[in-house]
Amino acid sequence: MNNLFKLTGSKRNLLILHLTVVVWGFTGILGALISIPSFHLVWYRVLIAFITLGIYFKLSKTNIKVSRNTFLKLFFTGAIVGAHWILFFQSIKSATVSVALVCLSALTLFTAILEPILEKKKISKLEILTGLFIILGIFIIFKFEYQYFWGIIFGLSSALFASLFSIINAKQVKNRPAPIIGFYELIGAWFWISLYLFYTNGFDSQMSLNMSDLTYLLILGTICTAGAYVAGVSVMKELTAFRVALITNLEPVYGILLAFLFFGKKEQMTAGFYLGASIVIITIFLFPLIKNKIEHRRLKKQAPLV
Repeated sequence: MNNLFKLTGSKRNLLILHLTVVVWGFTGILGALISIPSFHLVWYRVLIAFITLGIYFKLSKTNIKVSRNTFLKLFFTGAIVGAHWILFFQSIKSATVSVALVCLSALTLFTAILEPILEKKKISKLEILTGLFIILGIFIIFKFEYQYFWGIIFGLSSALFASLFSIINAKQVKNRPAPIIGFYELIGAWFWISLYLFYTNGFDSQMSLNMSDLTYLLILGTICTAGAYVAGVSVMKELTAFRVALITNLEPVYGILLAFLFFGKKEQMTAGFYLGASIVIITIFLFPLIKNKIEHRRLKKQAPLV
C-alpha cells in the first residue's frame, strides 16, 4: 500500500484507473452471485450507492445543490440508468458474465450512431467502419451462441441505454462534478424502479435477502458503484480523456478473466464466441487510438507555418 503512495501522480492515477476498471468488471461477477431477480438487485444497488455517496458528500462537505431544472433532467435520466443496469444483470442471468460484457461493448457502436443524430453532427467514416466490425463480431457470437439469444438481446439493449445516458451526461459533466450527477441519477433510478415494483406488486418475498446476497449487494453498492464513481472521476484531473477511454475499454477483458477465475468451466464458451468477442474488443480498443492519430494529423495540417 505504501508503494502506491510513493508513485508519482500520473502513475498513481493510472494504477487507480486500472483498479477502477477491474472493479467495474467485477460487477458482472457479483450480478451472477446474487440470487435475487435483476429488478430487485438494482433497487438495492442504487439505494446503497446513493446513501453511500450522500455520506461521502456530508463528510467531505461537498455542496450538492443544483437548479430545479438540472435536478429534473438528472432525475429522469435515472430511469435510463436503472433500465441499463436491470438489462445488464438480466443478460448475465439469461446467459453468462462473458456474453453480457461483450454485448455491453456495443456501447461504442450505439454512441457512434446516436450521438451524431442527437447532436446533429456528421457521422465519421471511422465510426461507420468501427460499427461494421462490432456488428460483425456480435453476428458471429449470435451464430455460435444462439442458446443465449435472450441474454444477447438484453445485453445489447443494456448497451443502448448506456449509450443514451452517456451522451446526456457528456453535456452535464461540463457544468458539474460527475459524482453529483451520479447521486441524483441514482435517486431517480431508485424512484422509478420503486414505482414499477409498487405497481407490479414487486415488493414481495423476492425482496428478502440471505446473508451472502446482502454481503455482495453491500460490495456492489459501496465499492463497485459509489466508490468506483468517485475514484474514476478523481483520476480525470490528471489523465487525458483519451487515456481514460483507452483503459476503460479493457473492462470486458478484465471482466471475462475474472469470470474464468470465479466460475471456471461455467464461463467456457465456443471458439466462435471468442472469435466474435475478439473482433469486438480489439475494435473498441483500436478505435480511440486511430481516432487520436487522425485528430493529431488534422491539427498538424491546420497548424500555421512559422
